[in-house]
Amino acid sequence: MDNSEKSTNTPRKRAESYDIARSDETLDLAKDLAKFIKDNKLSTSVQGKEFVNVEGWQYAGSRLGIVPIVDHVINVSSEAELKYQAKVTLFDLRSGHTVGAGFAVCSNKEQGKKFYQEFAIMSMAQTRAIGKAYRNILAWIIRAAGYEPTPAEEMDYATSASVASGNDPAGENEPALATPEVPAVSGANVAMKAVPAEAPVVTYATASQKEEIIRLVNHPVITRQEKTKMLLNINRLDEERATSAINKLKKAIDDRENEASPAALAQAKERLREFISDNAAALGQHEVSRLEKRADSLTATAAELRDELRVAMEQISTPAA
Repeated sequence: MDNSEKSTNTPRKRAESYDIARSDETLDLAKDLAKFIKDNKLSTSVQGKEFVNVEGWQYAGSRLGIVPIVDHVINVSSEAELKYQAKVTLFDLRSGHTVGAGFAVCSNKEQGKKFYQEFAIMSMAQTRAIGKAYRNILAWIIRAAGYEPTPAEEMDYATSASVASGNDPAGENEPALATPEVPAVSGANVAMKAVPAEAPVVTYATASQKEEIIRLVNHPVITRQEKTKMLLNINRLDEERATSAINKLKKAIDDRENEASPAALAQAKERLREFISDNAAALGQHEVSRLEKRADSLTATAAELRDELRVAMEQISTPAA
């Protein structure tokens, strides 16, 4: 009995198999996470306590199928200060829904950042926002793994005042991730740079472009591999590449929805089988068997299989009363 249960649970240890709503699964993740953070030295010590770096938070999110998407990075600088604000949302690859968000800022007025170049300030704002977004929904998992439930980069920001006053609780001015190797520039140059600072930001894909991409990759004819690849790279797209990606997705959807195309049926079957494999536990054995028969049917059309997929996806995403 125990052996059958173990064999049944074994496939659920894949990277995308953990379910944040199931405490037994997330506690298993906590054990794995503790080992990963320790083995890869992804924590920073502050006053004898260990705070997880953003890579550790990202690993925890990836094991749950949750990826960060940068919504915006805004230049909020003044004549005397170089400062950026970032917002990051968390996207659940399985449900297709946003499940969290985080805001953060970074300024050259912080201790140790006086001579940071503009790109480093902007980058740290994004890094902190990613950590904050994950912290808002996964803090208890990090705590269960034996670490403090605050991202190391956020601690760096929170302890800046005490460091500036000569009380450095960590014994260091900055955690390792917060100190990129960048050439020093004068304070005057930093202030002057604040005026044209938005130039590099506007090249990124806009929020509306990202929303359109997310909408398109959730179409039933887009495969899980295609969806994952696009979402993992969405923050690297500039406006031109985002436009190209949107056009390609629309064309792929149009081509695959063509009922006269044999590829449309093959694509619909592949997408349905992927969904069954990824959500077998949530669907239940009876529904899995029924959907597998539909996917193997010689008479089912592409449209019918897509309808089956839509209904099954709605069933999974609708919370129990």
